[in-house]
Amino acid sequence: MKRVVLVTGTSSGVGFESSLLFAEKGYKVYASMRNLKKADRLKEKIEEGNLDIDILELDVTKVDSIKGAVDTIIGKEGRIDVLINNAGAGFAKAVEQASEEEIRWVTEVNYLGTVFCTQAVLPHMRKQRSGQIINLSSVGGLVGQPFNELYCAAKFAVEGFAEGLAAYVTDAFNIKISNVEPGGISTEFMNSAVEKTAVDGKLASGEYLPIFERYLAGNQQRAAESVEQVYQTGREVAEVVLDVAENENPPMRIRTSEWAQNLCELKTKADPDGTKLVDQIKRSFL
Repeated sequence: MKRVVLVTGTSSGVGFESSLLFAEKGYKVYASMRNLKKADRLKEKIEEGNLDIDILELDVTKVDSIKGAVDTIIGKEGRIDVLINNAGAGFAKAVEQASEEEIRWVTEVNYLGTVFCTQAVLPHMRKQRSGQIINLSSVGGLVGQPFNELYCAAKFAVEGFAEGLAAYVTDAFNIKISNVEPGGISTEFMNSAVEKTAVDGKLASGEYLPIFERYLAGNQQRAAESVEQVYQTGREVAEVVLDVAENENPPMRIRTSEWAQNLCELKTKADPDGTKLVDQIKRSFL
């Protein structure tokens, strides 16, 4: 029997590549996205490879949309074995210059979407006494970064959510929880972050301008240093996601490149994969 996987945010980037890779490896894939008008490239790949992928509409900021997609999968398959909480969006703007709408949006897309998608699949995984939830977190979930404080806060929240959940659902219901933590990804994710922020004329102004210019220059320099794997491809990150899904004892957290590992070393050296911390949480509270 094929394992059934639901992937969110599959119109591009890691979600797109994960959908293709999991299908190539024999999974039944439900690839979801907010805007089905962006599904043409995925449809072409499905047809080219004769891949077992169904495309679903799912907006992670809308609970009814999430529930509808999950109900559709359960109605067809009777189970969901793997949830990949991939949907997210970059955001780079000083908190002082961000609007209330932007602050709510970055939190909803990058944190609450993960919570509500997880909430929707948990009853089914609990009933089947098995399941795996893989969150596309970020090195920004461990290390705060300039002009990314709002994005990092959302990813820090994902990390805490996953740690707390893993402390009790894994042993009780055989539901495994992991956070995959890339550094930079050379996909539309990066482009959208710049589009939504730097080019709107609001960020690069006032006393923040010289600091932000240094920040952008650093990003450009790191992007040129491909030999150090600063910015990975979506496919490279998707391969890490697949490795986690096929690991009988998956890590609580895993970085996807040497650069990401080095950036987070001060936070992770004592417990690189997070399993010691989860064990300590269990001993302390359960």
